[in-house]
Amino acid sequence: MGMPATENFHQNRLERALQLAARLERLSADSVFAHHASGLRGALLRAVEQLEADQAAPGLETLLERGFEILVLAARNIVTSQQEK
Repeated sequence: MGMPATENFHQNRLERALQLAARLERLSADSVFAHHASGLRGALLRAVEQLEADQAAPGLETLLERGFEILVLAARNIVTSQQEK
């Protein structure tokens, strides 16, 4: 049939982490959030390596939450700077 629930959950977390890492990489180097996003991206990729090796990835949920917060803040910054033009 399908994947067991826990395996599906871990696969979902892995995919979310990879997608978030890719989006954080696309932030402009000029963004005030770029440096923080770079460090967070590195931490996410290390967590992905742990998951892929069937190891625990402590703090992954916190990394995901913070990553999405950075994306929201960066998007708001873009909108604000465009409105000021």
